[in-house]
Amino acid sequence: MLEITCKGTPYEIGYQHGSQAASQIKGSISFYTSLFQQNVKISWPEVQKTALEFETVIRKNWPEYLEEMRGIADGAGKTLSDIIALNVRTEINFGLFSDGCTALSWLHEDSSILAQNWDWMTEQKANLILLTIEQSPKPTIKMVTEAGLIGKIGLNSSGVGVCLNAIRAKGMDASRIPCHLALRLILDSNSLTEAVDELKKFGVASSCHMLIADANGSVGLEWSYKDLQVLKMNERNQVFHSNHYLVEHPGVEDTVWIEDSKFRIKRIQEICEGLGDEPTVKEVQELFKDEKNYPFAICRAEEQGNHSGTLFNIVMDLKARKASVILGRPTEPEGLYEIGF
Repeated sequence: MLEITCKGTPYEIGYQHGSQAASQIKGSISFYTSLFQQNVKISWPEVQKTALEFETVIRKNWPEYLEEMRGIADGAGKTLSDIIALNVRTEINFGLFSDGCTALSWLHEDSSILAQNWDWMTEQKANLILLTIEQSPKPTIKMVTEAGLIGKIGLNSSGVGVCLNAIRAKGMDASRIPCHLALRLILDSNSLTEAVDELKKFGVASSCHMLIADANGSVGLEWSYKDLQVLKMNERNQVFHSNHYLVEHPGVEDTVWIEDSKFRIKRIQEICEGLGDEPTVKEVQELFKDEKNYPFAICRAEEQGNHSGTLFNIVMDLKARKASVILGRPTEPEGLYEIGF
């Protein structure tokens, strides 16, 4: 997995990202061009045209994010519309092409654990990058992302971390913040409380679940295009999630697009019941290797009719401000990366 460190102004950060990951960005565009064409018969020029409809709201509310995307485009030799399209891919098709995963947070005296397996089509694994962004006075960010995207899954130097669960529910509001830009906003925050307050100002444009944590605890935010439902920690200071709504969203229909989503959240809760009250990072990492109901398991495999596999696992300890990343299925690791501050 390509490792990149970017620093400076938003444009400079973007240009470094674009120039160093030009090949992977080309791969991301190729991957999504094929996916849009195959699944909904939309050509990439049509996707670009739709993406530019988000430019005005991004420029108005998050101009620094638009500048970073402009820098990525220039650095990679692509158009701004290419890069905006990657960053709003979830919204363009109302969540049609959303990644799946299983996630948990667990707070105890010694650690604040935040972890997930990120599942998507294995073709996109080659375009994952480990991105560090130094952007004083904002926190420094370390995240695993798809090349060309400015927000994804990871943690920052203030000890704030975020995981993402895709949910496929119809509806989109282009006046709200796109999902992946919202992930970046979280990683630009100095605390969980600050992140939640910022997101509530804007709302998120499409359906998804964001699991946010810091050293003091965690919260799950279930978004639809028109509302927010908050999931608080249970009696063991845990939050679990997969790829369907756990709370009712009035007027919004959840398609439960991945049939095994309900199995996976039940399974991860069962495994955690067998652990003590203060699990280590290694113990949490092990539970994400679970293959019960293979290939439709917590550790997924793209075979036997399953259209996605686990592309990476991440386990963060936000009290220690560090994380361990396994590239590939945790049972078949292709690379191990230890990151932190």
